[in-house]
Amino acid sequence: MKPAVLVTKRIFPEAVELLRQHAEVDYVDSDDGLTPEELDRRARGKRGIVSQLTDQFTAERIGRLAGVRVIANVAVGFDNVDLAAATRQGILVANTPDVLTDTTADLAFALLLAAARRVVEGHRFVHSGQWRRWTIDLLAGHDVHHKTLGIFGMGRIGQAVARRGAGFSMRLLYHDARRAPEALERELGLEFVDQARLLGEADFITLHVPLNDSTRKLIGPAELRQMKPHAILVNTSRGPVVDEAALAQALAAHAIAAAGLDVFENEPHVHPLLLELDNVVLTPHIGSASVETRRKMSLLAAENALAALAGRRPPNLLNPEAMSK
Repeated sequence: MKPAVLVTKRIFPEAVELLRQHAEVDYVDSDDGLTPEELDRRARGKRGIVSQLTDQFTAERIGRLAGVRVIANVAVGFDNVDLAAATRQGILVANTPDVLTDTTADLAFALLLAAARRVVEGHRFVHSGQWRRWTIDLLAGHDVHHKTLGIFGMGRIGQAVARRGAGFSMRLLYHDARRAPEALERELGLEFVDQARLLGEADFITLHVPLNDSTRKLIGPAELRQMKPHAILVNTSRGPVVDEAALAQALAAHAIAAAGLDVFENEPHVHPLLLELDNVVLTPHIGSASVETRRKMSLLAAENALAALAGRRPPNLLNPEAMSK
């Protein structure tokens, strides 16, 4: 008898077909997702769950997942899953790293460039019919080449952003809880600095850290005050890494020059002041949203789930200690 798997939200059809070859699939073919009550109800009797970042697996909910062996998250982040609770219950948790690294780095750099060169403002300016003549300082922005790029988090995506920065002849500073290997620093031309120095010296700051207790509101009022007045902040990690209200106030007061944001504290809600400002570029959490990458993420989540259900170690297991439970 095939194991039962719940897919909580619409994914790419190739992944659904892969799952159906090996499992009985309860597929929520909708972008709306499940309410907490619906998630509890439809998870009953399932051995696997293919989830998305909008599904919250608290310790309380995990305690009700009797019989579930695996939660396969279609995301690299897993802050929506209480990993410790899952491990205690013997539930394997897997994510989808690697396949989205370059795609997310592309968007981070696109936001950096768009904010620096005022691309969105220029787009609106032309479309609104305001462009009447060329002037010497029309929508003059900031150079990116040969400037200093500060990177919080030197994981896969941070490294990919560093490579893009190197292509623009940027000076590369980074800060992380753990220093990168010396060979990687040499390869990418990285300089490891403390947080205060990164904030004070970088012309561009980009965030690539996981969301946890140590990174929540990593950038708040004090950090924003340490940044240069012409600095530009980019966030493609998780919204709560930035104090959104404090950032909005800093942008409105021109305490920093601009920002590019793909993630927000209370998605899909955005701080209303950010929506009024010209010096911020906003995108709707599309860091990994290329057709190729989202298809790969869907398939990788399915492969993670099927491996666990077959008694194998999932390719991207986050809590290997749960294997023995």
